[in-house]
Amino acid sequence: MKLLNHTLLYLSASLIFILSIWAVVFYFSMMDEVYDSIDDGLENYKMLIIKKASRDSTLLQKNRFDESNYAIRPIPRDIALQATEDFRDTSMYMEYDEDYEVVRMLTTYFSTPDEQYYELKIIASMVEGEDLLGDLLHALVWLYVAVIASAFIINNWVLRKIWRPFYRLQHELRGFKLGVDKTFNPPQTKVAEFKDMNDTVAELLRANIAVFQQQKQFLENASHELQTPLAIAINKLELLLEQSQGDDAQQLANAIHYLERMTRLNKSLLLLSKIENRQFAAEARIDFNARLQQQVADFSELLHYRHIDVEITDEAPLVRYFNPDLADVLITNLLKNAVVHNHDGGQIRIVVKADRFEIANTGAAQPLDAEKMFARFYRSSDSSTSTGLGLAVAKAIAQLHRAELTYRYGGGLHRFTFRLPS
Repeated sequence: MKLLNHTLLYLSASLIFILSIWAVVFYFSMMDEVYDSIDDGLENYKMLIIKKASRDSTLLQKNRFDESNYAIRPIPRDIALQATEDFRDTSMYMEYDEDYEVVRMLTTYFSTPDEQYYELKIIASMVEGEDLLGDLLHALVWLYVAVIASAFIINNWVLRKIWRPFYRLQHELRGFKLGVDKTFNPPQTKVAEFKDMNDTVAELLRANIAVFQQQKQFLENASHELQTPLAIAINKLELLLEQSQGDDAQQLANAIHYLERMTRLNKSLLLLSKIENRQFAAEARIDFNARLQQQVADFSELLHYRHIDVEITDEAPLVRYFNPDLADVLITNLLKNAVVHNHDGGQIRIVVKADRFEIANTGAAQPLDAEKMFARFYRSSDSSTSTGLGLAVAKAIAQLHRAELTYRYGGGLHRFTFRLPS
């Protein structure tokens, strides 16, 4: 969820709570004001009726509401003296609505100059609470819609404009590639917080660029410095080997073997470091079907020598943007692994699908350690010449391209699956 929508979500939840509390308070405040207004009107009407009754005794005979809104009936003196004035809600049948409606009734008592005591009841139309509550809820819904719409407009126009420097920085960082871009220029802004963030990010990237360049230079120099003396040592030992016999020749051959292994190890470590430092940035459309066919052809002599049968099944074309050099290294390492850890007269089965390819080979009749096999310098018990970096390099290539390299054992075959993202 984006930050602006996250803000809008919390704002909407807060508005629901605040407007709900406000609606309850407003409802009770409004009802209290309505009752005060009606009760004041009933008090005023009571005084007018009592004054008029003192002048016109015929009013004292009106003991039913009928067309008027008051009724008077005589009561004993002791009851009148003990009774108190009372306001209350009641219901009364209305001819117009043909139903009972809520009215406000004032019950009071008075006496005439001849000491006759009467009970006076006066009614007034009352606002119906259910109708008022319904109208209030209806207005509240529209108010909430209007407020949320306003908040959405402000959130997407005003706040988006305020956060524009942040999105520019995000865009610049997304396009920045360590090892390709030499410098980083953050977008300009007048907002102090964003300016401070831009300066901090720029300083951090400058430090990382410097460290990356130093590490890259060190690896290149170390690889070059190691490669030259190793090549010289191998050449001199090979010359001595031609002039030696017996045990001396065997010892020289062993020394050459270990030096050659050290050379391969040096190359693999350099390649792995370059992959992790993302020094293979250039990508092109790679036809993995054709690359697999070509790599199998390159291994044909070794496969023929060991009588290993290879079957390639193209179920669908697999074409993706990939670094060409790394694509060759990946396939070479996986095929070499399938050959080295196979037995003479074994099988290799390659299946290519729309989003992945699988290389399966015969070999040891038990699964390998899936947790350790992609670790650096891990070698199985049947491999004494391996550097232990082939599968580690393949795993690093997969991670660089956001792909997935997995291993499983099934049907008597060791299966390595390389799955590319859609």
